[in-house]
Amino acid sequence: MKNKLLQGVGLAALALLLGATSSPVRAQLAPADPAATPETKRLLANLYKLLDKGVMFGHQDDLAYGLTPEGQRWLASAPTAKPGRSDVRSVAGAYPAVFGWELGHVELDSARSLDAVPFARIRQYVRQVYELGGVSTISWHLDNPHDGKSAWDTTRTVRYLLPGGPDHAKYVQYLDRLSTFLGSLKGAKGEAIPVIFRPFHEHTGSWFWWGEKNCTVAEYKQLWQFTISYLREKKQLHNLLLAYSAAEARDQAHYLERYPGDAYVDVVGFDAYYSGDGTAFKKQMTTELPIITAVARAHHKLPTLSETGFERLPAADWWTKTLLPALAGYRLSYVLVWRNGRPDHYYAPYPGQASAADFKKFARDKNVLLSDRVTPLRLYSKTL
Repeated sequence: MKNKLLQGVGLAALALLLGATSSPVRAQLAPADPAATPETKRLLANLYKLLDKGVMFGHQDDLAYGLTPEGQRWLASAPTAKPGRSDVRSVAGAYPAVFGWELGHVELDSARSLDAVPFARIRQYVRQVYELGGVSTISWHLDNPHDGKSAWDTTRTVRYLLPGGPDHAKYVQYLDRLSTFLGSLKGAKGEAIPVIFRPFHEHTGSWFWWGEKNCTVAEYKQLWQFTISYLREKKQLHNLLLAYSAAEARDQAHYLERYPGDAYVDVVGFDAYYSGDGTAFKKQMTTELPIITAVARAHHKLPTLSETGFERLPAADWWTKTLLPALAGYRLSYVLVWRNGRPDHYYAPYPGQASAADFKKFARDKNVLLSDRVTPLRLYSKTL
C-alpha cells in the first residue's frame, strides 16, 4: 500500500438489474467465471442489489489486531486475547460488513503473512466473516519471483514470469501455494467460501514490481490473464470474484489501459488516501468518480473504493465532513479503510480516539451498511 467512489449503475440500469429477466441482464449479474459456485453467484447478484441500499463499510485486518483505548496494540493471537474483538465493533456497536485480508508471503510457504498474521488464523477469520454474512476481500503483496525482493521492488521483471520466461516455473509455484490457501477456505458443509480477490492492485502507480513503469501494457494483461486462468482451470478455484483496482488515473482511457477484459474482472475500484489538507485526495475523488462511473456502467461491474483512509485520523469530524460527503450521490458496493496496525499507523477509530464519536454518526447514516444491516440479508444462501 502507498501511504498514499464510485457511482455505480445509473437508475435506469439499476432498474434493469433489479427487475428485468432477459439474458443480457442476467449476464450482468453473473460472475466473470462461468463455473462460479452457487454461493459466489448469489453473493455477486446480492451485491448488485445492495447498491440501492447503501455502501458497505470495510476495514482491513479488523479481527486480527487493533488498538486499546490507551492507544496500545492488541493482537487476536495473544494468549489473553478476547475472541471476536474488533475496533470498529467497539466504537460503532457492529462489525464491518467487509473485511480485508492480506496474503503476502503465502507464496513463500510461510506460516505468517507479511503483516505477521498466521495464515491459519486468516482462514478462521474468513470463515467467521462468512458465517456472519459479511464479505472478505483479499489482497496479495507477493514478493518478486524473479529476484526474491518484496512487492515494493521496482525491477522490470514481469516478462520473466510469463509462459516461456526463465522464472515462469517459480511463479507457478507461487500460484500453487496461493491456490492451496484459497482452496482451503471452506464453510461448515465443505462449500468453498466466496472471496473478492484483488491481485496486482494500484498498477497505475509504479511502487510495485507490476506497476505502470515496471512492465508494458501487454505484459500486465498477460500476467493477469494467465494468473486467473491458472487459478480457475488448473486449480479449479471457482469461489473468486476478481477486483481490478487502480491508483490514480488521468482519464477513462488511462484507467482501462491495462484492463484484462470482462472475462477476468467482477469488481472495479481505485485506492485513494487522504493526507495533509486533503487537496490531492479531493482532486483524485472528483477526477476518478466519473471515470469509475463510466467504467461500471459500460462493463457491468461492481464499483468500489477499494482502499482509503486518513492515517491516525487527526480530524475529529473526518467521517461525516469528508468521507461521507465524498460518497454522497454515488452508488458503490463498499468502501474499505486500511488496517489498525500500530499506534502510529491506523485508519479506523478505537475507543477514545479523537474521531470515535464522529465515526458513530457515520455508521448510523442510512446509506452506510455495517454487519448489523447486512447479516440478516443472508447474502450467500438466498437472492434478495
